[in-house]
Amino acid sequence: MAIAFVPKESCPGETRVAASPESAKRLTQAKLELCVEAGAGLAAGFGDEVYRAAGARIVGAEGWSSALVLKVQPPTVAEAARLARGAILVSFLQPHRELELVAALQERGVTALAMELVPRISRAQAMDALSSQATVAGYKAVLLGAVHLKKLCPLLMTAAGTVQPAKVVVFGAGVAGLMAIATARRLGCKVEATDVRMVAKEQVESLGATFITVPGAADMEGAGGYAKEQGEDFLRRQREEVAKRVAEADLVITTAQIPGKRAPRLVDLAMVRAMKPGAVIVDLAVESGGNCELSEEGRVVEREGVTIVGLANLPASVPQHASELYAKNVLALVKLFVDKEGALAPDFQDEVLAGCRLTQAGAVHHPPTAQALAAR
Repeated sequence: MAIAFVPKESCPGETRVAASPESAKRLTQAKLELCVEAGAGLAAGFGDEVYRAAGARIVGAEGWSSALVLKVQPPTVAEAARLARGAILVSFLQPHRELELVAALQERGVTALAMELVPRISRAQAMDALSSQATVAGYKAVLLGAVHLKKLCPLLMTAAGTVQPAKVVVFGAGVAGLMAIATARRLGCKVEATDVRMVAKEQVESLGATFITVPGAADMEGAGGYAKEQGEDFLRRQREEVAKRVAEADLVITTAQIPGKRAPRLVDLAMVRAMKPGAVIVDLAVESGGNCELSEEGRVVEREGVTIVGLANLPASVPQHASELYAKNVLALVKLFVDKEGALAPDFQDEVLAGCRLTQAGAVHHPPTAQALAAR
């Protein structure tokens, strides 16, 4: 029976936890001995007593020496040094940004399984933490936009007159974008959306929004359903097509990201200047460079009469449900390599485990990260 450890997240502002009470119960049923660091779930609304009731032990920092460690945010280099040699780590790892951490995991012979590298294939849908957390972020983005707007969202017909619905433009119709569209529609907004993948048109329209078509978009879908990196010519045409809608919008939500690369700049200074006074932009790509030229990570700023929300890690602002969803993703992945006796037996012939394997046995198995390390 292997010991699994869920530490308290040390990243500032991180309120999520890698195991919910329900997933804790399922992990113990899988014959793992689950240890949860004292207070690990408090910020998400899960007290130590609910983990005890689920069969877990409450421990201190000694849990870092366990055979299996489950996290949300990448560990610090100091935390990585506390991992047992040969341990298995399951977490978001941001390898393109955390090369020093990757080197530390490699040196300790840790098998690191990166949640953001889980292949987007049918059998791995239950493990797709990027999608589960993007769902939360898309929902919260609209609420933040509504809070900062100086007007109401829905159409209202009152004795005092008619209030027109807020106009919303969403950049990107992936998981976060579609949730933003659906949430804005529930609030009664008039919504338009753009995406470089033409396959998104039907999804956008099914939610009652209008799709902004950009010539040449048919060729922009990449592997795994992600958008390809766009050339400057396409971005110019997209800006021209969308700029007039942005100028009329009350709320703009940008969600366009490319895994492992800087987010494309979609809203420039000229577009911001053309927006109505009091309009709001919520930039969900701010942590990877931002879709808006004027976004500032971690801040809400006013520029050119427009409020620009660049708050990072929106899922952590809804920690209970974000944790429950993430914990289910982690549980589904862990069950792939725990045998009937509770022993850890990862089979890297499995395409899911092979796809998310970042480091193992002193080697880096993710080619882009290995190349980046070699180039340092």
